[in-house]
Amino acid sequence: MAPTDSSAQQASDLSADRDLLRQVALGSADAMRDVYARCSARAFAIAVRLLPTRADAEEVLQEIFLDVWRRAREFDPARGGLETWVTTIARTRSIDRLRSLGTVSRMVEGVSQEAPPVSATPLAPDVSVAARQDQARVRAALAQLPPEQREVVLLAYFEGLSQSEIAEKTGHPLGTVKTRARLALEKLSVLLEARPASVSG
Repeated sequence: MAPTDSSAQQASDLSADRDLLRQVALGSADAMRDVYARCSARAFAIAVRLLPTRADAEEVLQEIFLDVWRRAREFDPARGGLETWVTTIARTRSIDRLRSLGTVSRMVEGVSQEAPPVSATPLAPDVSVAARQDQARVRAALAQLPPEQREVVLLAYFEGLSQSEIAEKTGHPLGTVKTRARLALEKLSVLLEARPASVSG
């Protein structure tokens, strides 16, 4: 397929996504079922990977698609496709649940080096400010880790690799990877639970 054909297909797909979300915004249950069928498996996989129990992931999955239903009008195809938008919501909702559970050390997923949420318009200025502050805190905390520990954290939470996959990718023994992950999360937990002024100190 020629580049122009590929671009035309991408534009057509984004236009279809926009039309689908418009139907959702108008209250179409059929359109919502289509969105769920396309995106639920990926959203659930993110929640399962981030949250401590499957029950938590199942609850968050419901919250994710309630968000999609309520915020369908916010979707902007110029900033990404439907799957990307729902994935962003899934990560945000999962991180919110982790905060409520007090599992601060696992907040690093997605927040570590990501740009602001794709296609998601902040609900209020203070929400955007809080998100930027969280991102800054996580980046500052990650910067304080030894390079070998930071590598394990980013591969695990940013790329979604298991500890076995990290060992295979880096060439380090699995036991070494597990030790580095444990030490890194212990330190991140302390840094992220500290007052913001203490993170960079």
